[in-house]
Amino acid sequence: MDIVSRNDKNPLIRPSDLCPGIQGMEIACLLNPGVFEMNGKVWLIIRVAERPVQLEGKISFPYYDEKGEIVVKHLDREDPLLDASDPRVIRYDGQDYLTTLSYFRLVCSDDGTRFYEDPAYPPIFGKGYLQSFGIEDCRVSTMEDGYYMTYTQVSPVAVGVGLTITKDFMQYDHKGMIFPPHNKDCALFEEKVNGRYYALHRPSSPELGGNYIWLAESPDRLHWGNHKCIAVTREKSWDSARVGAGAAPIKTPEGWLEIYHGATAENRYCLGVLLLDLNDPSKVLARSKEPIMEPIAEYEQTGFFGNVVFTNGHIVKGEVVHLYYGASDEVVCSASVSLNELFNSLK
Repeated sequence: MDIVSRNDKNPLIRPSDLCPGIQGMEIACLLNPGVFEMNGKVWLIIRVAERPVQLEGKISFPYYDEKGEIVVKHLDREDPLLDASDPRVIRYDGQDYLTTLSYFRLVCSDDGTRFYEDPAYPPIFGKGYLQSFGIEDCRVSTMEDGYYMTYTQVSPVAVGVGLTITKDFMQYDHKGMIFPPHNKDCALFEEKVNGRYYALHRPSSPELGGNYIWLAESPDRLHWGNHKCIAVTREKSWDSARVGAGAAPIKTPEGWLEIYHGATAENRYCLGVLLLDLNDPSKVLARSKEPIMEPIAEYEQTGFFGNVVFTNGHIVKGEVVHLYYGASDEVVCSASVSLNELFNSLK
């Protein structure tokens, strides 16, 4: 099942629409933007993944060294110590590396469809050892005291959740890692519930448990506890291998609507919906049996990593949710769906 209406201008942004932000690199793909409104415009924080121009017979990839400088490693494709079967992650001599280095770029739009860069808002790069493989998949929660950005920090030792706060996307207050490894897909509720802050997050267990959606609460958005698992994977379903939160939940009279992603063991990513209780978000009132969005468009099926639709952000206008999403791990697109259609999908 697929109930969304895709923008007929899709893909809205392709790698060729931006210039590389790192000297000597090329943009391999654009992924999963965070979304917010500011100064009367729609803004996207796009994850931009860059790599060196690939030479025949070689695999070359960048990372930050201990001095915080970008270095490039070159490997022979025929090296017996190399496993390059996944275009996203390679393994060499017992160590995992990302094939690209990700950072964030801001683009804005007056109409929500045609986006452009404003040079007043520079890119956001990772800093420090815990971000030495880059920063990924930013989600933006708009609150009374500023914009709260949660994102994945990637390094040789960890994948965890970082937090940065800003009021203007020019000056930033970096708070460090707020959910320790292995964790990602963190979305903050945009207002308190009974005096507490809440967040969805996705710890992962390689042995017992799995890739499930959890809920945590906090007095200050820095220290998190009272963790509860609220959604697990479902066998023989579109979300059988992993599930994770999308953007901040949407508050409605019926409850909190959370658009989430699910994937199969074959890495086919779709979107579904959870309905959480207004006063106790740990209570799941309803959940999509079928996905609300599947990778059925050509640009969602082929790309850097095909058969993927993945959202980190949306804008709600009246009764319509305007989704912005990454397709095939390469291009940025948009689609719309009404709140009524989302509720009907839960019945």
